[in-house]
Amino acid sequence: MAHSSSSRLVILAALGGNLLVAATKCVAAYITGSSSMLSEAIHSLIDTGNQALLLVGMRRAARPATLAHPFGYGLELYFWTFVVALLIFGLGAGISFFEGVTHILHPQPMAHVLVNYIVLGLSILFEGSVWVMALRAFRRHGKGRLGWVEAVQRSKDPTVFTVLFEDTAALAGLFVALVGNVLSETLDMPVLDGVSSIIIALILAVTAAFLARESQSLLTGEGVAPEVLAALRRMALSARGVDRLNEIRSMHFGPRDVLVVISIDFHNDLSAGDVEATVSELERQIKQTYPEVTRVFIEAQDNRSQQSAVIPTAP
Repeated sequence: MAHSSSSRLVILAALGGNLLVAATKCVAAYITGSSSMLSEAIHSLIDTGNQALLLVGMRRAARPATLAHPFGYGLELYFWTFVVALLIFGLGAGISFFEGVTHILHPQPMAHVLVNYIVLGLSILFEGSVWVMALRAFRRHGKGRLGWVEAVQRSKDPTVFTVLFEDTAALAGLFVALVGNVLSETLDMPVLDGVSSIIIALILAVTAAFLARESQSLLTGEGVAPEVLAALRRMALSARGVDRLNEIRSMHFGPRDVLVVISIDFHNDLSAGDVEATVSELERQIKQTYPEVTRVFIEAQDNRSQQSAVIPTAP
């Protein structure tokens, strides 16, 4: 619950910050006629909508299981994260690229460029504050001792790293827009403002592609981390009366909603009562060690009749 509250707080902070920044950028783009500032305004508006969609995803994912959805709605969070990635690419990158090309083909000198500098400076301050909050949340709940890319790939909660990546792209875009504005005015080359819009579009496209890849992997069903799978294997093999382990399968239905299925070949001399006792104890041990495991199904099956494809597990 604390983790969920932290994620929601980060998203709300990002939503409020982006809404304020978007309004400021829109006014600045109207006054100055800057292409890169208009791209940044569109970027902030899309980010605001994205945070709203993430909140929708969190709310819908928290719904209880039903007969039609016996494992709950946790995967909806991953679906809405994928929608966010598509919006960043389709709207953010697409419109920024269009604005950049238009401004390159028909360059117009900016007016009241000082307004742009003030707005970009304030935007960097606002975005930077939200970025620091998202970074701290990701370090606390997702990164640990892992590298940045590995931490994102292993994370099963897309809300925090999505906001972090969005804000990273936003900060990068702001610096690009600032450099574009400075060079455009200093060198008297309005075309550079359009070039900066295209660079912003590329930044958004790369961000969207990475987020889409990660959310697609979660949406199609990721299992637990290799070290967790190895620990589950050791628990099963050390349980009383276990002859051999046939297979273990797992799947994340949400950041803290994991299904684990285990097929075990028990010693033939065990009674039904002994098997039941072992299964109950193993299930209790797994859930106690890994609270995110909400469902454990343990099947007693002779290894010779176990015909399903076995997924390799850690030794």
